[in-house]
Amino acid sequence: MKKVILNMLLLIGVAVFISACSKDNNNEIAPAKTYVLVHGAWQAPYAWLNVKADLERSGNKVILVELPGHGADQTAPQNLTIDVYREKVISAINKVDGKVILVGHSLAGVVISAVAEKVPSKIEKLIYIGAYLPANGQSLLDLAGTDAASLLGKSLVPSADQLTLGVVQERITDIFIQDGTADQKALVLQNYRVEPAIPFTNKVVLTDANFGAVPKYYIKTLKDQAISPELQNRMIAAAGLKSVYSINTGHSPFISKPDSVAILLSNIAR
Repeated sequence: MKKVILNMLLLIGVAVFISACSKDNNNEIAPAKTYVLVHGAWQAPYAWLNVKADLERSGNKVILVELPGHGADQTAPQNLTIDVYREKVISAINKVDGKVILVGHSLAGVVISAVAEKVPSKIEKLIYIGAYLPANGQSLLDLAGTDAASLLGKSLVPSADQLTLGVVQERITDIFIQDGTADQKALVLQNYRVEPAIPFTNKVVLTDANFGAVPKYYIKTLKDQAISPELQNRMIAAAGLKSVYSINTGHSPFISKPDSVAILLSNIAR
């Protein structure tokens, strides 16, 4: 009888130990998140595909937003504004139950700021990566106009009607992905389209009550030749951000170093 009781106690002890280990392991696994990734100017959702795949392998949900007038979308440039971009992103977010982690690159830094002002309760975290980070009343052009170290401004080619902006062909890869492989540079060139100009001039209204209430993180692109590290530092300081990370790439780390970007996003999401 004593032997039976001892065996039962031993089995109970093993079960408790396994249960405890299982709980500890579960605590180490980051819960799945929903990421909404928004591309920047002269780009499209293709740029995020490898990051999306990496995040999804970890069990996360990832939504890629195609801004109107980019990728396959043929909305006329005269019909585009930051508000139009904002509403496209909000439409994607509203299809999600619960909060999202909203990530914006370059131009999309202005877009996600405008989104956070409208739907702060839907956003768990805002992540800027090599992005414009406006203050209330600023436009992308206001910020870019202060960036003397950027190669982009001096390489722009406005259309005759001023509705689109191109980039001098031979400077595209130097500006956007000078650190990429030959295949990565070819990918950027294959997907290049001229950029709608009006959204660059649209100023955003941002309040402390809405935009200010959303936690913000910035990933600096240390070799960026489109948005210089100097401007990135000034925008971060003006916004008072303390949660700042960095990646040693040019303007398109999601193409040149997608695995590193996925790791950074996962770490910030924890």
